[in-house]
Amino acid sequence: MWISGTGLSVRSRIVASLLDGLPAHDAERLRLAACMADATEVRPLDGGITNRNYRVCTPAGDFVVRLSDAESSLLSIDRDNEYLNSMAAAHSGAGAPVTQFVPGAGVLVVAWVDGRTFGPDDVADPANLARIAEACRVLHAGPDFASDFDMFEIQSRYLAIVRERGYRLPARYEEFEDHVTRMRRAMALSPERTVPCNNDLLPANIIDDGTRLWLIDYEYSGNNEASFELGNIWSESTLPEDLLEPLVTAYWQEPDPAKVARARLWALMSKYGWTLWASIQQEISPIEFDYWSWGMEKYERAVSEFDSADFARWLDEVGRA
Repeated sequence: MWISGTGLSVRSRIVASLLDGLPAHDAERLRLAACMADATEVRPLDGGITNRNYRVCTPAGDFVVRLSDAESSLLSIDRDNEYLNSMAAAHSGAGAPVTQFVPGAGVLVVAWVDGRTFGPDDVADPANLARIAEACRVLHAGPDFASDFDMFEIQSRYLAIVRERGYRLPARYEEFEDHVTRMRRAMALSPERTVPCNNDLLPANIIDDGTRLWLIDYEYSGNNEASFELGNIWSESTLPEDLLEPLVTAYWQEPDPAKVARARLWALMSKYGWTLWASIQQEISPIEFDYWSWGMEKYERAVSEFDSADFARWLDEVGRA
């Protein structure tokens, strides 16, 4: 049906009204999402510090349209791999179904998961640790991902970018390069088999639908050690020290001090690496967010662990595996 004299269909006018007031670049790309053809509402979603995310409501169901920018490639994000890995995660049963990907446009569309997004207190609830471990096992047992993830390599790449571009570097940062070398050598003595990992399971990327947990957002995904996934979960939620062992035990389904130490070292390495992610984002991201403070909170925790007498003990325990 067409409105005489306007050259615009009724549907086009509805879509235009739904996108009215959104940033022009976002609105332009949202039009590429097939779900917009039947959209009744478009809502910006809070919380993303790499992408902008929108919930698109339709009579047939709701969708999340994730919009990313080309500059994110500096963060070691490959959007083609994100799409392929999201598809694999959905196939495993851990991730949301993927409905569309527009190569080169920074548009990925996934089905909306109806549930409650976790917060740090949810992850810290001992009753949820076994559920999180089980969700990780489901993902890790799924199809291999199209890419690999190694925080040692990524941290080195981030550091090169920060140095080359003159971005801000925290005090003493380079002082800990010898610690990183010692970690890498100790962990290389008995590496784990890699599995498909999300690698960014902060609380907001875990959704509880009342029956099971879903793991979402696969932009940093790649084949990696399960111990990194567990250590990063523990670190991202700033969990108490005594909750790492129950999480690791729940995942491996038996106590293993060497696995706990391995997750502990990966947690330290993740904080050290994500610090530079924050430095880069502070310079390139169009999103209004205090990346530097976010990164310094992680860095200060990393420094305290590098300086701790426990650091040598963790290296020794990993070496006993």
